[in-house]
Amino acid sequence: MTDTLDASAAVSAATGATAPAAAGDGAGASPASLITGGGVRTIPMAKALNAGLAAALAADQKVLLMGEDIGPLGGVFRVTENLQRDFGGHRVIDTPLAESGIVGTAIGLAMRGYRPVCEIQFDGFIFPGFDQITTQLAKLTARHEGSLRMPVVIRVPYGGHIGAVEHHQESPEAYFAHTPGLRLVSPATPHDAYWMIQEAIASDDPVLFFEPKSRYWPKGPVDLDSSGIALHASRVVRRGTDVTVVGHGAMVSMLLDAATLAEEEGTSIEVVDLRSLSPIDYEPLLESVRRTGRLVVAQEAPGGVSVGSEIAATVSERAFFSLEAPVIRVSGFDTPFPPAKLEGAYLPDVDRILDGVDRALSY
Repeated sequence: MTDTLDASAAVSAATGATAPAAAGDGAGASPASLITGGGVRTIPMAKALNAGLAAALAADQKVLLMGEDIGPLGGVFRVTENLQRDFGGHRVIDTPLAESGIVGTAIGLAMRGYRPVCEIQFDGFIFPGFDQITTQLAKLTARHEGSLRMPVVIRVPYGGHIGAVEHHQESPEAYFAHTPGLRLVSPATPHDAYWMIQEAIASDDPVLFFEPKSRYWPKGPVDLDSSGIALHASRVVRRGTDVTVVGHGAMVSMLLDAATLAEEEGTSIEVVDLRSLSPIDYEPLLESVRRTGRLVVAQEAPGGVSVGSEIAATVSERAFFSLEAPVIRVSGFDTPFPPAKLEGAYLPDVDRILDGVDRALSY
């Protein structure tokens, strides 16, 4: 097995990247971006991810970060800020703009015992690496009958609400949720971001880690002592009695806002945070639907052949006799993502969610 410096050379040879000079291996270090001391801190999701990545780098010398502009720049969203400074250019590696090369190199590193974490700079840029992800990364463990593990994490900043252009606000989760062999998760809070990124890196299976970029900056509490929940578990984040609403990532905060407004009008909404898109933990959702009798599924992605479609079908199949109304879907439209000035009309908002709730209650 190669040592860590050899891994940097392998990345450079495969992608043409020139890694910055190492600045120490970071073992036992307390990088500025790493939150220490335990307790509860209130920080943005971007900082929580930064701290989670730093914790993983400090805990395991075989963890490597790879991606475009993740080094001195700290990534376009500054999620990897100061990590190259604290752990060295042989652990946090800038790569060329070559997503297929990034993923392919990560696969090779995983074969040699490393735990690479790749950053896809924006959601719409993942498609040049689609073949590597779906035909190689997802299949290698089964192809080798379990003798070869693929502990690769692919971080994907995704979704809208940032006023960007085409290819910068996509929600491509369904392509990968459809692919056996991949795990998909998406945090909705800084607390989940901090813990889920570490748990994803510790997984021996490939994990696509969808980060809702519009939630990078709002602050929230992070309990540094305990995650409180398993990586692939869904959970009820607000109790209600009249209708269940479910979503993931940035949609969860919008569902909570909708529930607050609905309460003023006398409607009690229960909110479920999906957290994991593959596998989906259905039991908390099914238990909620059996109590409320109604379900609204919300997502930013287009509605056709989507994660929301799968949830609607599964709940209709497994909780049919508890439903008092059809499952209602609220989603982005089945069109290409529009120019920034139209994103407010394209993406689901509180009004569209409440309209879905009204439709569910009208039966």
